[in-house]
Amino acid sequence: MQSAAGRADQPRPLFGGALSAVLPRGATDVSELREIPDNQEVFANSHTDQSLIVELVEYQGQVADHEAARYHFEDIAASNKALEPGSSGVSSVVALQKPDLLLSECSSAWTLTGTQCVSKFNEEARNTVTLHMGLFRLPQFSTDVLVSFNDPQDISPRSSSASATGSHEQLWTVQDFQQLLRTLRLHNPGLFG
Repeated sequence: MQSAAGRADQPRPLFGGALSAVLPRGATDVSELREIPDNQEVFANSHTDQSLIVELVEYQGQVADHEAARYHFEDIAASNKALEPGSSGVSSVVALQKPDLLLSECSSAWTLTGTQCVSKFNEEARNTVTLHMGLFRLPQFSTDVLVSFNDPQDISPRSSSASATGSHEQLWTVQDFQQLLRTLRLHNPGLFG
């Protein structure tokens, strides 16, 4: 019999098996709880307010590879209404080395770390969230694969997220996120149409 830890390192199918990746322990498929757009796979930490989103977005050919992660970060900031001065910022953008990745079809890959001050469910209360992003550029499929790890740092006591406090052992780490990026693999290019 395989241990729970052994199962945690097994790749999990995404988008009906067209992609797969190793997800952090305790990742709950949000589509079992509410409707999710067809271009997204969303997972929540069952003990904390952390979440992961694997998203297929339109390839932005007008944006240089080294600026593409920042472009998507700003797009997410606009969606989260985190555009007020001081409510979002990028602290690093780093190229990933293709030999370290299983998604060999990408032309380039990048990680970005930034912070956004956002409200959940359009509440007035705002939470400070570290946003870790991985971006895989696939121009041959007119697609960027965007992986976002939302890691709340400061949750307002008035937020609906205020009760979501797991123990330190239950928190997902940047290493969990990096493992997901390294293990993301394409099985069926038909996913891109």
